[in-house]
Amino acid sequence: MAKISRALIAPFDKRGIEAFCKALHQRGIALLATSGTAKTLKAAGLPVTEVSAHTGFPEILGGRVKTLHPRIHGGLLARRDDPEHQAQVKEHDIPPIDLLCLNLYPFVDTIRKPGATFADAVEMIDIGGPAMLRAAAKNHAFVVPLIDPADYDGFLERLDGDRLDADYRRGLAAKAFRHTAQYDAAITGYLAGEEEGFPPVLGLVAQKAADLRYGENPHQKGALYRTPGGQGLAHAEVLNGKALSYVNLLDAAGAYGTVADLDEPAAVVVKHANPCGAAQGKDLPTVFENAWQGDPVSAFGSILAFNRPVTRALAEAIAAKGFVEVVVAPGYDAGALEILKTKPKWGGNVRLLRCPLPPRGGREVRTVPGGFLVQDLDGKATEAADLKVVTKRAPSEAEVADLVFAQRVCKHVKSNAIVLAKGGMVVGVGAGQMSRVDAARLAVAKAGDRARGAVFASDAFLPFNDALEVAVDAGAVAAVQPGGSKNDEACIAYADERGLAMVFTGTRHFLH
Repeated sequence: MAKISRALIAPFDKRGIEAFCKALHQRGIALLATSGTAKTLKAAGLPVTEVSAHTGFPEILGGRVKTLHPRIHGGLLARRDDPEHQAQVKEHDIPPIDLLCLNLYPFVDTIRKPGATFADAVEMIDIGGPAMLRAAAKNHAFVVPLIDPADYDGFLERLDGDRLDADYRRGLAAKAFRHTAQYDAAITGYLAGEEEGFPPVLGLVAQKAADLRYGENPHQKGALYRTPGGQGLAHAEVLNGKALSYVNLLDAAGAYGTVADLDEPAAVVVKHANPCGAAQGKDLPTVFENAWQGDPVSAFGSILAFNRPVTRALAEAIAAKGFVEVVVAPGYDAGALEILKTKPKWGGNVRLLRCPLPPRGGREVRTVPGGFLVQDLDGKATEAADLKVVTKRAPSEAEVADLVFAQRVCKHVKSNAIVLAKGGMVVGVGAGQMSRVDAARLAVAKAGDRARGAVFASDAFLPFNDALEVAVDAGAVAAVQPGGSKNDEACIAYADERGLAMVFTGTRHFLH
């Protein structure tokens, strides 16, 4: 293992850098640094050589060019076991650089700042940093690349124990290349811009956050990866409970996406990726009770999502119910966490997640064998203004509210999907059926007597009257669907015959 004799220090994130460099100096390692970092180290009383003095060439172009020099890259890339390399660095007086401590300009943080301009973003595109990181990572057999302040102490321990072995170096090299890959992906996405549509080359970069107990089934392995930027459910703060599972995360994503589409205080209960209960209203504990009663049998072992912080009263209501796997919300009031952690028998196991509500819009990526599918997320949430009355009877004001609510929930139910709702509460769901009439039968069966006076929502147009007939026979009084079938007129005529109010939205919401 090569001796560490010289370190190049140039991190943008300077957390812990003074203490780290003091430790290097105490171990006899020479310090080389770019001007800003050199100033910090000199102020701490450390002897340091500036890069410009080392190269014999000043920093130019406002700092855009300072490390792009043969005396830097030769020192990073020269193999210590190659006689030709060693002869060339001796001929050109290029001292070896054995440790590179560096991380890149905060491009992502910059573009997310309010008021950040395109020029601001461009200036945060690091050039010399990625070049040095890649050089050091390529030559990791002889150069140690350190990008993370969290790795400083571990490096010093290994240095003192003469344990800078090949596996350790290779791991740091992989971390460095991951750092530059994430950086380049962020820049690529920013420069392409939404107006450019889907890019010709898609860069998918994510960092492993955790191994999961298993995937969907025990014989499948699983892991969670996080995309750069710290947003979304994968970055949620876990406040309590067992480790999240693969299925927990999928279900929580579906639950949180559903509740985020509801404007009033709302609760959603998800089981096996589908809402089995949902409700909205003014009083959150009552809303939760209504959501739970949508399908109380299926609610056992479910995922709960709320679009408002969990209050103490809501926590009491949750704790009084049967076992739940996950609760996800934008926050938890004082006392709510303690109740959920301790009051129910399952309090020690329930996963409590705190996460900002997801935005409407963006893109999603899904795998198919040999590639990926990319699409815009379904960011359309049905509004009252979207409803086009097509029947003789127009829906009442209360029916309009339920139709909008039912259609927003139906958007998050696997297709073919039918949702029955009444009084801001889901009373029956038919999910993932091969025929729409079977979805309607399932929703009616779940609703029972509650179907009387309910509204009926379909995620796609009704090609025949059969699904509508099932709902009307059970007592449904109004219906919402996209429309667009060649049999629309027949469906409208049937609705008029049965005294049903029906509206079209013009927007299909398939979910596969």
